[in-house]
Amino acid sequence: MIVNNTHSKVIGYILWIFGFMGAHRFYYGRPISGTLYFFTLGLFFIGWIVDLFLIPSMDRAAERRYVVGPKDYNVSWILLTFLGIFGAHRLYMGKWLTAIIWFFTGGLFLLGYLYDYWTLNGQVDEVNRESRRFG
Repeated sequence: MIVNNTHSKVIGYILWIFGFMGAHRFYYGRPISGTLYFFTLGLFFIGWIVDLFLIPSMDRAAERRYVVGPKDYNVSWILLTFLGIFGAHRLYMGKWLTAIIWFFTGGLFLLGYLYDYWTLNGQVDEVNRESRRFG
């Protein structure tokens, strides 16, 4: 069985520390529960504690769902988390026009930033699938 190593358990656990705000759930491609965790402080911290044990299964599910390619999911998430307001993650994925827009508008006034938290895994997956088709 070939394993897609798209996401890292180490990064998942680091994000879990801040998971009461949903960070690890967004990372593993679960934006709805990530948003729910954001507004309920990890379902009143109970869901956050349960997730300590669920991270390995969330990691496996992400590896089955997303494909490996030239763009690394972990690099994309690190860039979004720390430099996303400047569009660094979009530059990394080759989305120059939107990266420039992000740079001058603060991630489209932070709404685009939230959008990218919801969709970053899908965006990287799309770039990786395109490279497989034409590469």
